[in-house]
Amino acid sequence: MIMLREQNNRQHRQAIAAAIVGHSFWGLSFMASRVALNSTPVILLLSHRFLLAFLVMTVLLFTPLGAFRLRGKSLFPLLILGLLEPVIYFFGEQYGILHSSTVFSGVMIALIPIASTLLAIPFLGEKPTMKQIFFCALSVGGVAGIGLLTNNSGSLDWIGVAGLLTAVLSAVAYTLLNRGISERYTPFERTYFMLGFGALVFTVMAAFSVHGDLSQYVKPLEERDYLLSVLFLSVCCSVVAYFLSSYVLTKLPVARATAFSNLTTAVSVFAGTVFLHEPFSVVGLLCCALILIGIYGVQRGAAHEEKEHSQGEK
Repeated sequence: MIMLREQNNRQHRQAIAAAIVGHSFWGLSFMASRVALNSTPVILLLSHRFLLAFLVMTVLLFTPLGAFRLRGKSLFPLLILGLLEPVIYFFGEQYGILHSSTVFSGVMIALIPIASTLLAIPFLGEKPTMKQIFFCALSVGGVAGIGLLTNNSGSLDWIGVAGLLTAVLSAVAYTLLNRGISERYTPFERTYFMLGFGALVFTVMAAFSVHGDLSQYVKPLEERDYLLSVLFLSVCCSVVAYFLSSYVLTKLPVARATAFSNLTTAVSVFAGTVFLHEPFSVVGLLCCALILIGIYGVQRGAAHEEKEHSQGEK
């Protein structure tokens, strides 16, 4: 019993480390995307990003990392997973941000962890504590505060609301489905299909956008800054981060796994301040502190509950 508990604790620590790395990459993705979008439209960037990521995953099939055993398994859950994210989520997020204010879009996206945690109760039977919900809400408050500090550009209309609502719902459904099928499919299998589906959809759309002109499709890749940005988005933010996301959802309940989502905002603020020399304030620092305290509170509360449960079993 003691050895099993120590093994579980070790796996939880590894999952927490994986979540920190994955969401840190996603936090840096905003900076990389901003650089890349100076050279090409969104749909071309998404095509280059996910097509390259899928090629990397395909190469990994021939290495020990490529655990891929689908004989006798249905592909339907994996196809739905890939449709939810990245395809539906990215469309909803992009149109939502374009047609709404910074504050509204930031707060809506920050609601994903709370919505996932609450819906995990009826769909997965996972019951978070009130303390975990409180600390999760604390992180959302930190994200909302950062949103208020940014330039509140953009106007809110029904397209923006519909887009962001679509993004939130698809992200929540992705989280629940990913967690729900984690015992049947490996993190590699889930990630491979997600990136493959994204590569297929975005590349078909990109081909239509350039009217089938291959030279126009590959032209942005000739620019050094764009190529470096796409490589980072493909390898770090797609292959590594999505694999780690699936791994974390295999090892941790939804409440603990999604608590790290708002770390993305804190990292993006840090990256913008350090690398892009964007303005920052003491209030912004306090908001980032709220995010980190919220994440710590969710993890600490779960660890304390597990400790009490194990002592009760004794």
